[in-house]
Amino acid sequence: MGRRPARCYRYCKNKPYPKSRYNRGVPDPKIRIFDLGRKKASVDDFPFCCHLVSNEHEQLSSEALEAARICANKYVVKTSGKDSFHLRVRVHPHHTIRAHKTLSCAGADRLSSGMRGAWGSAIGKVARVDIGQVILSIRCKDSNKAVVMEAFRRAQYKFPGRQKIIVSKKWGFTALTRAEYIAQRDQGLMKQDGCYVQFLTPHGNLEENLRALDRVAAA
Repeated sequence: MGRRPARCYRYCKNKPYPKSRYNRGVPDPKIRIFDLGRKKASVDDFPFCCHLVSNEHEQLSSEALEAARICANKYVVKTSGKDSFHLRVRVHPHHTIRAHKTLSCAGADRLSSGMRGAWGSAIGKVARVDIGQVILSIRCKDSNKAVVMEAFRRAQYKFPGRQKIIVSKKWGFTALTRAEYIAQRDQGLMKQDGCYVQFLTPHGNLEENLRALDRVAAA
């Protein structure tokens, strides 16, 4: 018996059913990589950020997430290079979907048990997304804006329902707008921390705060 089409599992009907000690024998999700591209690029390198946002309350299968990830990654790598961006998948498939496996061959009516014991066995995993929830995010240079938006347009075709492509007002993956980021960076009120920033505040241990300020000044 092959995979059922994703339209059978599109809507969020039941309660979340994650893999647990009660729910065993769940196959691994197809998507295994959630960060692509130049993951270790500093915050200053990639100021532009774009999101693919869900416009429906629905379930996205791990197969669809993997297909969209490959599609977006392949287009950006082919067009602007493998070190020109950082793509992140923002949803994770935790909800288990089930199917009541029955025989469909000739003479199956004498062998199958009908609706007796109809609780199905696990066949895959899906991510439950809400309206306005971010599915994919990319940060890159401002010059690659058109490439990233086209990559997301192509990735949309891998998902059911409606999605929106939103250009973020923030600097990269941080929570600061561009003006706020530049102002706080120039004043030395924060330090870079991977894709994000840490804020330096006057609260807390005095020695640790002084050491942190020295590190920022040295950098």
